[in-house]
Amino acid sequence: MNTKYEISKHNEGFEDFLLDIKNHFKNNSHTIHKARNELKIIEYANIQTIVKAFKIPNSLNQIVYTFFRSSKAKKSFLNAKKLQTLKINTPLPIGYIEFYDGFLFKKSFFVSKKYDYDYTIREPLRNKNLKNREIILEQFVSFTYNLHQKGVYHKDYSAGNILVLKKDDDDFEFCLVDINRMEFKKVNLALALGNFANLWLDDEASKLIAKYYAKLADIKEDIALGILKKANKKLQDFVLLKRKIKAKIK
Repeated sequence: MNTKYEISKHNEGFEDFLLDIKNHFKNNSHTIHKARNELKIIEYANIQTIVKAFKIPNSLNQIVYTFFRSSKAKKSFLNAKKLQTLKINTPLPIGYIEFYDGFLFKKSFFVSKKYDYDYTIREPLRNKNLKNREIILEQFVSFTYNLHQKGVYHKDYSAGNILVLKKDDDDFEFCLVDINRMEFKKVNLALALGNFANLWLDDEASKLIAKYYAKLADIKEDIALGILKKANKKLQDFVLLKRKIKAKIK
């Protein structure tokens, strides 16, 4: 089976690990997430890594990833490097590898250094009794505003993909994961506020986020809230429609 791979600078010692990634992955039982894709914590050379194994695509997408589109692992690696240049926090990328059966793409892996965190942004969004909740949300909105100002649009900006590290009682660090679906472009106000819709906000959280974002963007709070509510409803209607269609098919 043929391979294509790339390793980031200062991580050249991981080449053997990357080339033997299938065996490392198979023989490790420390799975931290398994759905469409699988993530495992694997230690190599005394370094804790996160290895993400992407699901083998269907026959059509194997052709797409062979000739027309970068694999999800490659996009994750390149996006991580881009975020680093923009000084936006994401786990340090080590490398990626793609496996081909002859010329046809089959499977890919993305490897990054393990990032220690306290919880995801889901915790302050859902837990209204969390200590310093509003401070965390205000700093999270500032982090997101900075993303948008730097032309970063995370297309899967969901609660599980934003990690939170408590540095002290009033200082929190945020980190982006699952970054293969990302665009680098000018982010207008509607797109920016719509980015929060993937967080599935309740009314109170929507008001807080609209309040903080409006202050940073220098717009009226009711305008920000109106855009955010519209985006929330659009997403909810879309998901509801998909569920109805699936139910009819069954």
